[in-house]
Formats: sequence, structure tokens, C-alpha cells
Amino acid sequence: MFSKLENLERRFEDLEQQLSSPEVFGDQDRYRQLTKTHSDLKLVVDAFRKYRKMKQDLEENKMLLRDSDPEMAEMAREEIKGIEAALPEMEHDLKILLLPKDPMDEKNCILEIRAGTGGDEAALFAGDLFRMYSRYAEATGWRMEVLETSETGTGGLKEVIAIVKGDKVYSRLKFESGIHRVQRVPATETQGRIHTSAATVAVMPEADEVDLNIRPEDLRFDVYRSSGPGGQSVNTTDSAVRVTHIPTGLVVCCQDEKSQHKNKAKGLKILSSRLLQLEQDKQHAEQAEKRKLLVGSGDRSGRIRTYNFPQGRCTDHRINLTLYKLDAIMEGDLEELLDALVTHDQTEALQAQAEA
Repeated sequence: MFSKLENLERRFEDLEQQLSSPEVFGDQDRYRQLTKTHSDLKLVVDAFRKYRKMKQDLEENKMLLRDSDPEMAEMAREEIKGIEAALPEMEHDLKILLLPKDPMDEKNCILEIRAGTGGDEAALFAGDLFRMYSRYAEATGWRMEVLETSETGTGGLKEVIAIVKGDKVYSRLKFESGIHRVQRVPATETQGRIHTSAATVAVMPEADEVDLNIRPEDLRFDVYRSSGPGGQSVNTTDSAVRVTHIPTGLVVCCQDEKSQHKNKAKGLKILSSRLLQLEQDKQHAEQAEKRKLLVGSGDRSGRIRTYNFPQGRCTDHRINLTLYKLDAIMEGDLEELLDALVTHDQTEALQAQAEA
């Protein structure tokens, strides 16, 4: 591990020299690329230098144990205790920093929420989930843009598709894909009985042009008249667009915009991200043959989380974590939950690395 860290430090120092070169600064594309690499390495190198300094301090304090001044020797002994207690955690953090990075972590993401089993209550819960993620995005400083919505007459959401933009969005939300189950008393329930319903969440990295090579001949576009809320254009112009990816059979429909051009652009964005997710799922399936992926596998076949309103608890079944702060979670307080999922994923990766 330490030889790898030393190599990274040398690469980091070499990058610093290159970035100070007028030749590199004059080539803005290269400069941006090197700046990004330098920024990624800085976190690892700074942690390694701090660890190395602590090791040096440890050796120096061990030498002071032989000092003729008893007070100085006692101070060194206390310093040694503190350093020896801190070093294992620092070594663990270094191992985490050296884990292979998910190349999708830096990306924005497409967030899709759909009502599942449970009728109107499921649609209301889908709306609650969208509000929860919207609040979290707002608190984190991200931007959320709705691409497509389908509402119910009771104020719920049959479906909502949005793009979330910001710093490392996918790295934080990628574990949210799956079936989210709610247990609560619906507003329409006169007997006070608890109902169980569900909504599905899919989080996909936003696809760039460089991620996919979609051939124009593989796409079919159909236009039709919008339906539902939408002003004067509804049922008067063919503004709605249906995009079909012929090889996979994936279909995306967009009708929120009055402009056919805008609906086409949104449809292509959603389709591209779904195709990228298909490729990611394929890769995850191949990896699962080598080791069991408990988190982040993209498998949405079973429930991942239960929101129990009568007990005020939220349970993530993948990591057996229960938090009794459901009100705060529904208001977007997701940090503790997401941190636990990230830590679990890192632990799994470290175990797999040790077994390899």
C-alpha cells in the first residue's frame, strides 16, 4: 500500500510542475484535464503526508522516552498513546482512498420515481419520496429539473422523472435504486388500519455523448398530441414525442413541453441514461459472479427500505439500519442514511480486495 502511495505522491508532484508550465496553461483542454487529476490526487496525498508525519512524530517521541527529564518523558508517553490510537483509523482511511473509483460517481443523475402496489396511497407516497429527494437536493446545493411528470387526481404521482445536477450527485444517490415500502394509515382510511404500499426508485448516471454511441438508425421518433394539463396546445398540436430504441425496445415518452423539439431533447436525455444504466447493470451482473454485491448492484428486484409512520422509523434492509427519525428523513435529512450506505459499500470493497 505504501509503495503505491509513494508513487501517487511522485505523480502528484509531477503534475504540480506541469501545471506551472506556460505550455500546459496555453492548452486549456489539457490544463483542465491535469487540474482534475491533480484535484483527485490531492486528497490522497494530503492524507498520506499527514500519516507519514504522525509516524515521524511517533518515532521522535519514542526517543524522548529516554530523556533524563521525567516531565519530558511523561509528555512523550502521552503523545505516543494519542498517536498510536489515531494511526489505525488513518490507515483505514488511506485504504478507502485507494479503492478503485466508480467512474460514474462524478456525474449528475436521472432520478425516476414510480408508484407501485397500493393504488392512490402508492402514488401519494411516490410524491412524498420526490419531495424528500427535492429537499435533500436543495439542502445539498444541488439543482433539480423535472423532465416528465404524471399526476393522479388525488395529488399523488404516478411517475416523475428529474435530472439532479451538482457535485458528485450520483455517488450519493446511486444506492437509492430499489423498492421503497411505506406503512401508514391513509387519509381515506376510516378504521385507522395501517396500509402497506410501495414505490420504485431508479437512479441512473446522466449519459454524456462520450459514454454511448447511439446510432441514428437505431432510433424511431413518433409524434402525437399531448394529453392532460398543458394549456392551449393540448390536443391541438403534435408536440408530444415518443422515442424508441429499436435494438433494446426501450421507449421514452415526453409531453410536458409545448415544443416538440424540447420534448425530443428531453426524451433523448432520458433514453441515453437508461441505456447507460443497462450497460452498468450488465457490468454489475458480471461482477456479481465473482463476488456478492450487497449494495449498489442495480438490482431492483426486492424492497430496500421501509418507512413505518406509526413507529416513526425508517429501516434500510440491505444494511440492517433502523433510524427513529422518520419525520426528519421525509424532510430531506438523508445524510446519516446515505453515509451508512457508502461506508457499507466501502467495507464490502475492502473485504473483496483482501480476498482477491
